[in-house]
Amino acid sequence: MKLSLLSFVIFASIFSCKSQGKEYLTIFQDNPNSLAIVDNSNIFSISENIDLATKLVQYGDKTTRQIAVVTVDSISPYNDIQKYASDLGNYWGVGQKDIDNGLLIVFSKPLRKVAISTGYGTEKVLTDSICKQIIDSVMIPKFKEDKYYEGIDMGVNAIIKIWDNSNTP
Repeated sequence: MKLSLLSFVIFASIFSCKSQGKEYLTIFQDNPNSLAIVDNSNIFSISENIDLATKLVQYGDKTTRQIAVVTVDSISPYNDIQKYASDLGNYWGVGQKDIDNGLLIVFSKPLRKVAISTGYGTEKVLTDSICKQIIDSVMIPKFKEDKYYEGIDMGVNAIIKIWDNSNTP
């Protein structure tokens, strides 16, 4: 009797964890077309969206490095936007898998938070410290003026400048 009860508890725990994992993945919106800009919060005008997407796509075509920008109203069930950005970037597969040369910027106006998440290959050049400096000195000052597009665009320009001055793929 004790063995069958123990077996049931183990069985239930395993399937309970698996179903939670599947539900957990449903928090992320799919990006089947691998869009460079996913403006869920409607922060950007149509022309800003087109201009930024064009810049990112052209940069990717020229260098094979992929940059994506996402705006969200919520990161629930996450509490940490950096972890959210990292998991979303991995879920979407931003960057080339063999060299991890992707970067994802996640911005939430309602939460007043922004994160830059880098692939393993990217973080050799764009370290957490450099990304934090770009956020603090380039992006946030523009966000405080309600110039969200300018903050993201200038942040992307700073990222590209640093990345281009490196010798990494």
